[in-house]
Amino acid sequence: MTDTEPYKRYALSFTSGGLLVREAEIVVSEYLSVRDWGMARHAVTEQNLLQARTTSSSVRVSREAAQRVSVLEDSELEMFADLSYTERCHLMWAAACRRYELIGDFAEEVVRERFLLMTPTVGLEDFERFMARKGLWHTELDELKPSTRTKLRQSAFRMLHEAELLSKQGEILPALLSERIHEILAAHIPSDIRFFPTTLPMEVQR
Repeated sequence: MTDTEPYKRYALSFTSGGLLVREAEIVVSEYLSVRDWGMARHAVTEQNLLQARTTSSSVRVSREAAQRVSVLEDSELEMFADLSYTERCHLMWAAACRRYELIGDFAEEVVRERFLLMTPTVGLEDFERFMARKGLWHTELDELKPSTRTKLRQSAFRMLHEAELLSKQGEILPALLSERIHEILAAHIPSDIRFFPTTLPMEVQR
């Protein structure tokens, strides 16, 4: 670690796809049958369980879905199939925030912060200001091509839209977390509630 890079570099491989909820369901099912991520990904690719048009697409998407759900605890994965679609979206948003610190920081420092300050919208310019601020410590952000930067922004906003945390007009939507999803998120250390626009308590109430 050098003086010019005092922070851990951001992982920036979320340039395509949204929350990948359908893909995650398939990958999780395979993983729970073998308890091995490599074997699960191989099965998904070999059998084309994602119904991708090309092998390369299947490999890329299955890898990305596996990387995200692999940050979830086995107890969280075991209840995945029983969750409603909205609950899965919320869990996959939390997984994306855990997997990609950049997304988590944007969720906490911009989306949730603006919600708590009763600033009702988040726009593209807010993302660019956030990236510029983070670029002071993360030089990898300044090295991005404009096209890659645009893809990262589009992907982050697509996930927010699919998780129903942001409207197409940029309005922040309060997270309507179910009791069991709230318990899952609040039990994580630090609490994953910080990734959501909500006034729910950060800790599970005992």
